[in-house]
This record gives sequence, structure tokens and C-alpha cells, in this order.
Amino acid sequence: MARLPASHRPARSPRCQDGEAERDRRKGREPVTEYEILLLLDPDLDEDRQSEIVSRTRDLVEKGGGSWDLHDPWGRRKLAYEIAHKGEGSYHLLQFTCEAETLDEVSRVLRIDDGVMRHMATRRIKGSPARPVAVAAPARNDAEIASEVEEEEE
Repeated sequence: MARLPASHRPARSPRCQDGEAERDRRKGREPVTEYEILLLLDPDLDEDRQSEIVSRTRDLVEKGGGSWDLHDPWGRRKLAYEIAHKGEGSYHLLQFTCEAETLDEVSRVLRIDDGVMRHMATRRIKGSPARPVAVAAPARNDAEIASEVEEEEE
């Protein structure tokens, strides 16, 4: 039987194009993926309660066979619109590696918790930096410094 030219063959599904994930599926295990969750916590919670929510999330990830990479507290920030009559929220960025079932369980627990106003889980893109790169402040020229000195003297 003659083989069809490449232009006439059906396209492979996107799921099958990743060779490593396909091998894992054939062996009967789910591929491990890098995720990050941005937590928006109630600003009225004390620090102990906020750290309890983060540590419980970490425990769920580790019990599910995943590994914890980063917890980056961003602090309190103003919201674009009120959520539950609150104008501010406490942000926490969590980065970890786990299986899809573990992420489902983490999301379920976060949805139930009253201290969590919102959360969003995304898959980390390979090659993206774990932390934002710091940008140096632009250098000030002598004219700007001289004008500030003159303003202060007046």
C-alpha cells in the first residue's frame, strides 16, 4: 500500500507532539508539570493565618508527590474593583511542580477556604525566569541634580 504524502496525512494532535509526555502516558503515569498560583488573600487576615494557608498549600503539593519551588509574598495592594466589599488584597505567588491531580486538589481546597478571595493557577512556561529581572534606575545627569539643588535653596 502506498504511503500518503505529508500534505495529505492527518495532523497529529497537540497532546501527542510532546514526546516525553507521551512516553509517560504509555507507562501509566501523569507527566509532572511546573505551575504557579497567584493567591489573593483577605487583607484583614493576620500574618499567622496567611502563612497557614500557604503552608497548607505546600503540604498538599508535597503529599501529592510534587516539589515546592518558591513562595513570594507581594504584600497588600489596591484592587481594581472591590471583592466582598474589600478594596485591598494580600498577594502571594506560589511556584511548584506537581501532577495534574494534585493541582486539582489544591484548587479545590483554595476554593473552599474563606480567607482566599481569589486564586489563579497557571502552567509555567519553560525558560521563563522564576523571578522578575530587576531593572536598574536610569542615571541622573548633572543638570537634573543642579536644578534640584537650586529649587531647595529657594
